[in-house]
Amino acid sequence: MSFMRKITISTDKAHINNFIIQIINHDLALGKHTYIHTRFAPEPNGYLHIGHAKSIYLNFSIANFYNGQCNLRFDDTNPVKENIEFIEAIKNDILWLGFKWSGQIHYSSDYFDQLYEYAKELIVNGLAYVDYLSYDKIREYRGTLTQPGTNSPYRDRSVEENLTLFEKMRCGEFTEGSACLRAKIDMKSPFIVMRDPVLYRIKYNSHHRTGTKWCIYPMYDFTHCICDAIEGITHSLCTLEFQDNRRLYDWILDNISIDNHPRQYEFSRLNIEYTIMSKRKLNILVNNNIVEGWDDPRMPTIAGLRNRGYTAASIREFCRRIGVTKQDHNIEIAALEACLREELNESTPRTMAVINPIKIIINNLPVGYHEKIVMPNHPNKTDMGTRQVTFSSEIYIDCSDFKEHNTNKQYKRLVLGQKVRLRHAYVITAESLVKNKQGDITVVYCSYDPDTLNKVPKKSDSNKVIGVIHWVSAIDGIKSEFRLYDSIFTLPNINKIDNLMLALNKQSLIIRHGIVEASILNLVHNNDKLYRYQFEREGYFCTDNYYLNKCIPVFHRIMKLK
Repeated sequence: MSFMRKITISTDKAHINNFIIQIINHDLALGKHTYIHTRFAPEPNGYLHIGHAKSIYLNFSIANFYNGQCNLRFDDTNPVKENIEFIEAIKNDILWLGFKWSGQIHYSSDYFDQLYEYAKELIVNGLAYVDYLSYDKIREYRGTLTQPGTNSPYRDRSVEENLTLFEKMRCGEFTEGSACLRAKIDMKSPFIVMRDPVLYRIKYNSHHRTGTKWCIYPMYDFTHCICDAIEGITHSLCTLEFQDNRRLYDWILDNISIDNHPRQYEFSRLNIEYTIMSKRKLNILVNNNIVEGWDDPRMPTIAGLRNRGYTAASIREFCRRIGVTKQDHNIEIAALEACLREELNESTPRTMAVINPIKIIINNLPVGYHEKIVMPNHPNKTDMGTRQVTFSSEIYIDCSDFKEHNTNKQYKRLVLGQKVRLRHAYVITAESLVKNKQGDITVVYCSYDPDTLNKVPKKSDSNKVIGVIHWVSAIDGIKSEFRLYDSIFTLPNINKIDNLMLALNKQSLIIRHGIVEASILNLVHNNDKLYRYQFEREGYFCTDNYYLNKCIPVFHRIMKLK
């Protein structure tokens, strides 16, 4: 598959001057590390989104820059929400983005036996206990930001009793939710994460790798720091919501017999206007059939963006431009679009498509007349060649490009009694029209000037041409479906909304049926599975992989023209 290639990452100033790079350089200068080892550790409970792309870019490009290593480790500690589909999707996304992990793929479940032994070590040292409080009671006893927590009545069990009870948990002698293992730290800590956090909980679900061997599973905060240490990670990079959790990360490693002690560093998560960056919330859209799956082109998932027509290079460039800081901010969607638009403007062939067609019949051409007109595939790149497009006595133009009467001087298209130029073709004049019973215009009759093929009209013309419009021949134009996308939500800061359904954009997908020029079938395609075009005056589009059972071609609009 073409996306399984490793790329060379740009290391310009925008990349190498962020605060994490400065920390790494300082550590290397002090001799704290002689190599750099990072990791990307997603939970396989959904598809990756554009926010994960930022983390992927950061972790893998740092490893590449320092000739180090970057592990892919799946945090598969919750068998209820995780499955193989998500694992395969995540692997494909990373490879498609142009990165390759070091060595074999790692899983937190690789270390379940070791994690269990480290949990027992905490018990033996008097730093963990089995608690019978329900999750609601644990939350109640934990206190608030302004009120300290209260010790569990089971906090002072003996080491022997805790070891016995923990073994019974492992053997399935407790019902789910009736017992858990908690760290014994400080219920009065100003940091709630340090108020005796849960380390293990009971779940009677088969695991995708370990089957039914385990019925107790470690929590993320207990797991990932130990996995980092086992794998020799030097710099554990995560987003700012885990800033307070760093205290627990260090506490666990300081209190078990493990030699390596990685350091955790936090950076701001990616927020984009009109976009949610939460797999849990994205799952709501999937489960409620608001979208057609995790890879729906409206979704901000990497798979969705890929189906929409985004390129891996444009996403990497976006991640490079936004940089890495500790300050949270909401980035305009235009910043992401700009990275792709710059690439597509240079790389995509031009062609014509009419999305909302209205028929034009040219009176002074014989019925069935047609000729071939040579057009450039790109206005500025002769190396992209030319194509032959059929001009005929019957053509289609977009209905928005014709008005029966016009009072708007800014309207530069076809008006009854006036002229317009057909893109790369002739000047036509609108002479009459036909309407149906509902009053809709169905046909416009025009005449053409045979001496105006690709010629600019003289300024002395009393009725000069005032605009240029695109068109498609009715003889060989291909009937097609066009899927026009917009943001799923109507509010820019959607992450602050509790009920997503109240902010849904009912116009996030509009389906139109129109015509695309036949020459599109003959254009030279690249090796990507999606073929991208600029439909002149309409936007950038790509061919469809999602609706292969359609009887006609389907095109996704990637984005409008600027």
